[in-house]
Amino acid sequence: MTSTLTDQAKSTVRTAAYGAVSLLAAAGASHKGITNGSRALMSATGAVGHVLAAKSKDIHLEGKTVAELADQVLPSLTAAVAVLAEQDPAEAENFRNTVRVAVDAAVQGQPTPAVSEMARKIGAALDAA
Repeated sequence: MTSTLTDQAKSTVRTAAYGAVSLLAAAGASHKGITNGSRALMSATGAVGHVLAAKSKDIHLEGKTVAELADQVLPSLTAAVAVLAEQDPAEAENFRNTVRVAVDAAVQGQPTPAVSEMARKIGAALDAA
């Protein structure tokens, strides 16, 4: 399936997944948690795993505030699920699960209220597609 995704779709998937972890970092998740979240993304399997593992410079996360980053990442999460669902609903579910595992890894321990709320917003964006 990775070969049937356009370069733009692959970029959207990567930006969404790595953006979710970046958003949690911006909200105050621990460095160890962010490292674990990134490792979870690199451990993905299936077509999503191949897309996330590809060496690429197409992840463009811009913004100086959490709000600016969220304005970019949350819609990207919804768009990534929609793009994957068009190709293969099972891969869309794989993407949702992969990001949720990464979020859980990043939010480990006793997260601050801000980190917990950001994790909730990420989950809502994943389910909006």
